[in-house]
Amino acid sequence: MTTKTLSLHHITKVPAVKKDKTPVLFMFHGYGSDENDLFSFSSELPEELFIISVRAPYQLQPYGNAWYAIYFDDNQGKFSDDQQAILSRDKIATFIDEAIAAYDLDKENVTILGFSQGTILSYSVALSYPDKIKNVIALSGYLNEDILKEGYEKNDFSGLNIYCSHGSVDQVIPLVWAQRAPSFLAELGIETSLNEFPVGHGVAPQNFYQFKDWLIKNL
Repeated sequence: MTTKTLSLHHITKVPAVKKDKTPVLFMFHGYGSDENDLFSFSSELPEELFIISVRAPYQLQPYGNAWYAIYFDDNQGKFSDDQQAILSRDKIATFIDEAIAAYDLDKENVTILGFSQGTILSYSVALSYPDKIKNVIALSGYLNEDILKEGYEKNDFSGLNIYCSHGSVDQVIPLVWAQRAPSFLAELGIETSLNEFPVGHGVAPQNFYQFKDWLIKNL
C-alpha cells in the first residue's frame, strides 16, 4: 500500500502485473462508511489495476464519512444537500487528475466504482467530465440530475461504458430510483441495463463476479 498526500485522503493497492500504461480504478464509498469498505474487493480484482480507495471529505459523528449531507425534515422527509454534492463532484474530478499525475497512471484508462452515495457521485462525475472516465461501476445508487454540470448534455459520451446494479429489496435506495438510469443514459447515447439481484442494500457475490467480468472486458 502506497499513499501520497493529495487533496482527498485515500489508500492504494499497486498492481501485481506491470504494464507500460497502468490502468486505474477509483473507489467511492457510501454514506457513513470510509475508504476501507470497498477496498475489501481489491484483492479479487484484475491484477494489472492500480486501485485507489477514497475517503469522502465530510466527517460524520461518531464515525464514518459522507460525500454530502442528508437531512431529515418534517415536510420534505429525507433529502440531500445538492450543493455539497456538487462540491464533492468537483473535488473528485480534481483528485482524479492529481492521482493520475502523482502515481503515473494511464489517464485514458480510468474506471470509477461507487456504492450508494458513492455511485450517485460517480454518475455525476462521469456525465459531467466524460473525458476523464472510461468505465463506471454503479452499485446500489441512482442518477441525480440536479448535480450534473450545467451543459452536460453537449458532452461526448462515446467513450463511456457504464455497468449498474441494484438490490431488488433495497430498503435504503428504492429499486425504482435506480431503474430510471438506463433510459436516462440511453437518451445520451449510452447503452446499459440495470442488473437486479435479490438482496437489500449491498453487493451479492454473484453481483461482484458479474461486474468483475464486465470490468475485465472493458479494461
